[in-house]
Amino acid sequence: MERLCYFLGFLLLAARLPLDSAKRFHDALGNERLPGYVREHSQLNGWSSDENDWNEKLYPVWKRGDEKCKNSWKGGCVKAVLTSDSPALVGSNITFVVNLVFPRCQKEDANGNIVYEKNCRNDTSLSTDPYVYNWTAWSEDTDWGNGSSQSHHHVFPDGKPFPHHHGWKKWNFVYVFHTLGQYFQKLGRCSVRVSLNTANVTLGPQLMQVTIYRRYGRAYVPIVQVKDVYVVTDEIPVFVTMSQKNNRNSSDETFLKDLPITFDVLIHDPSHFLNESAIDYKWNFGDNTGLFVSNNHSLNHTYVLNGTFNLNLTVQAAVPGPCPPPSPRPPKPTSSLATTLKSYSNAPVPAGDDSLQESEILHESCQIYRYGYFTATITIVEGILEVNIIRMTDVLMPVPQPDNSLIDFVVTCQGTLPTEVCTIISDPTCQIAKNAVCDPVQVGDTCLLTVRRAFGRSGTYCVNLTLGDDTSLALTSTLISVPGRDPASPLRLANGALISVGCLALFVTVIALLVYKKHKEYKPIENSPGNVVKSKGLNVFLNRAKVVFFPGNQEKDPLLKNQPGIL
Repeated sequence: MERLCYFLGFLLLAARLPLDSAKRFHDALGNERLPGYVREHSQLNGWSSDENDWNEKLYPVWKRGDEKCKNSWKGGCVKAVLTSDSPALVGSNITFVVNLVFPRCQKEDANGNIVYEKNCRNDTSLSTDPYVYNWTAWSEDTDWGNGSSQSHHHVFPDGKPFPHHHGWKKWNFVYVFHTLGQYFQKLGRCSVRVSLNTANVTLGPQLMQVTIYRRYGRAYVPIVQVKDVYVVTDEIPVFVTMSQKNNRNSSDETFLKDLPITFDVLIHDPSHFLNESAIDYKWNFGDNTGLFVSNNHSLNHTYVLNGTFNLNLTVQAAVPGPCPPPSPRPPKPTSSLATTLKSYSNAPVPAGDDSLQESEILHESCQIYRYGYFTATITIVEGILEVNIIRMTDVLMPVPQPDNSLIDFVVTCQGTLPTEVCTIISDPTCQIAKNAVCDPVQVGDTCLLTVRRAFGRSGTYCVNLTLGDDTSLALTSTLISVPGRDPASPLRLANGALISVGCLALFVTVIALLVYKKHKEYKPIENSPGNVVKSKGLNVFLNRAKVVFFPGNQEKDPLLKNQPGIL
């Protein structure tokens, strides 16, 4: 009997040895967990338990700090970036994205191969080979495409075969996602996306870990591991943006009195889990105006008093869902006659009220209510409420400048008094700014000021005038047309007249000199007929010139009157 017990014990030990020597997923992927981690979790849809065996021969496991890790990638180390659209409302889908970051000058081409980028020199590699890893050539040289060896090499760490979708041979990375004691395997390229339904995920922060392998002949080599924390909550993630006209800085939660504030609610629901839900927004602005209930995510509210107010928002979503099973009810007592008939007859008895109620519950659409909350403390102060340009006038300059114009803008405002004024001069579309000037201002008891601005050339301009103080900015805009200087302006007419008079004086001077020169050279020698004729001709010319330039002399041809013998 004792020998039999030893023999049975030996058999049990021998049977247990293979189980103990097998590598498990949780051993291969590590055991790092967040505080408060619970080993037992509900089954995730499409995921497997990390108690399954890990094929360490095909997917070797390297410990942190192993020297082999330094040679896992040609040209340096590969990095991975893991992100998610957390936080996720329980029952919705959360999506994880992994992006691989290769060493400098390396990228993935259209065929899934890793190549060197053109015009980018990698100092660590002087090779003229354009490929870092030419997996296309590997698949042609090996039995990668041979279906006979498919079950041996084209499998995940747990032995499941790769999905043979279109272009699967260009996907040369294996991603193993691990969370909540379960794993998910995916074949992909340098970027993958995985969605997880959170219906069975424990509420609170959870850890997602991803281990990435690259193809290496008939085996796979680990290249990088990355972790990230995601959050699952039963409260609707709610964010509220607050904006107000003339408010200088909405991020400080300080707003202006007597101007409406726009509250816009943003629900973080990237998987559109709440699309079919009826959502109500319940507002309490903290100023004794009561409770506002709306089904619109945007609402305006105006505070009429200065002070500090506590804002509270509750978002309620009625999410369609299956009804819970009905609770069992005690059977109703039956009469002895009915019991007697039922015991002696094989005919079915019509269903009673309980069966009818159960049928109605099975076809009834139930709802699950989820809530989200937002609170804020806002401060209401005085501010500049409005600004207007009431007049624009040209400025007459003492010394006219044809290429420059000055215009005065007379501006008024309502509310508090401004401390600065800014002017932006833009193109007619108000899109391209050409000049911006800000100046401090000092006004009296009323808001009335004159802003002078210069325009270098004619044209149409968009002028933006902004009055501001510590908490508010009030803006007004106008289009202005600056005309060019008129060629017929008094300045240009005066210049033209001066030029004309100068030219005329010069002309007269030249003619007078010529005439004087000729008159001085004339010397009568003798009283001969020829000389008389010459003298008469010269006198006639001088008298005619005198008449032209000095029309005041009305005498006509006096020489002819003194010489009656000449015709």
